[in-house]
Amino acid sequence: MSTPVVTVSPGTPVDQIAALLGRHRISALPVVEESGHVLGLVSEYDVLAKTGTTASEVMSPGVISVSVDTPISDIRALLVDQRMRRLPVMDTGVLAGIVSRRDVVALLTTEWACGTCGEPARGMEPPENCPTCGGTGIFRLQEQLPGP
Repeated sequence: MSTPVVTVSPGTPVDQIAALLGRHRISALPVVEESGHVLGLVSEYDVLAKTGTTASEVMSPGVISVSVDTPISDIRALLVDQRMRRLPVMDTGVLAGIVSRRDVVALLTTEWACGTCGEPARGMEPPENCPTCGGTGIFRLQEQLPGP
């Protein structure tokens, strides 16, 4: 998930929303109350297609969110099956981050290393057993170095 999340309040003018989307190179912003409760999302589409002058007037209010404990497999299913591009991540009712398709795609290149033999394995989650030595539950996340 991405943090911190750029957000707007319900009264944020649409021109400021457009500027934030461009400046941060993102395609949507959560609309949140002072308490951190998510009221909706305002996307590039909303800015272009809807008439209104503030976030509350152009936002999409029916937000599907996930919790910080939601398994990545469930997040992936929501993004694919519901054709969603992003999901707010909530922690006890307050916005904690946002997870996008890009975040999940990045996980596909995540590499895990067996703690016993060092054998690498790629995937969103570590394998249950090492394909080389058969070790279980001893995989650690490998930091990916920049480059090809």
